[in-house]
Amino acid sequence: TGVEVSTAPPPSPTRKTLKKQRLETVAAYQFGLSFLFLGVFLSLLLLLLFTSFWSFSVLYLAWLYLDWDTPSQDGRDSEWIRNWTIWKHLRDYFPIKLVKTAELPPNQSYLMGAHLHRITVAQESLYAGPDQHRLTLWKHKAFVRLVLGHRASLVPVYSFGENDIFKVKAFATDFWQYCQVSFKKLIGFAPCIFAGRSLFLADSWGLLPFVMPITTVVGCPIQVPSVNPTGEEGDHYHMLYIKTLEQLFEEHRESCGVLASTHLTFL
Repeated sequence: TGVEVSTAPPPSPTRKTLKKQRLETVAAYQFGLSFLFLGVFLSLLLLLLFTSFWSFSVLYLAWLYLDWDTPSQDGRDSEWIRNWTIWKHLRDYFPIKLVKTAELPPNQSYLMGAHLHRITVAQESLYAGPDQHRLTLWKHKAFVRLVLGHRASLVPVYSFGENDIFKVKAFATDFWQYCQVSFKKLIGFAPCIFAGRSLFLADSWGLLPFVMPITTVVGCPIQVPSVNPTGEEGDHYHMLYIKTLEQLFEEHRESCGVLASTHLTFL
């Protein structure tokens, strides 16, 4: 039996003040715009190299060089940024619930396999959309080998509802999807055509995500021995992880609003 864990739930839209709703909308909108255009804006800074403002480009390139390895070294922790109020408003924009199915003792190490369907992130973006639950996991085994050598447990995590926050244009296996896959191989993510709601009108097109409930289910940890990983051991725990994740999906899909006839597909 799953044990639901959550702090005090965010107020429902009917009980939120108009000011609170506007703050949440602005928080969600700025996050989406930052994700879509911040990289493009920073790239455009390089064009200043050929203008009288070339010093800005030099400073940016110097920072880029010095900061290049930071993402692969656990990032840069900043309590000041983490405590910004805007993140709380962004959190409250969606009706979010966390469901924990097993206890996770704090004296152990875990690798959380959080499987989400986000726009323009990884191969899943090609299949992101309502009633689509597909994961490209068959060829992804590096995370299992990582756990085998570091005394950690694998914990499957699945978020229901994220596919519903945007409408995504689906394409058949044709030239456009070939372009998507080719672009992903070159850049690292697959572009797609998506739409949300307007900033001012809920029934108009825009880049603001729809307010849909999201339920994140945390599965039971898979105990993995601390050994030098071999191919057979890696394949064994990779398959065990897939089966555990599939079982987690099957047990919680209906309570999370997914049809009983819907199954999790692995690619």
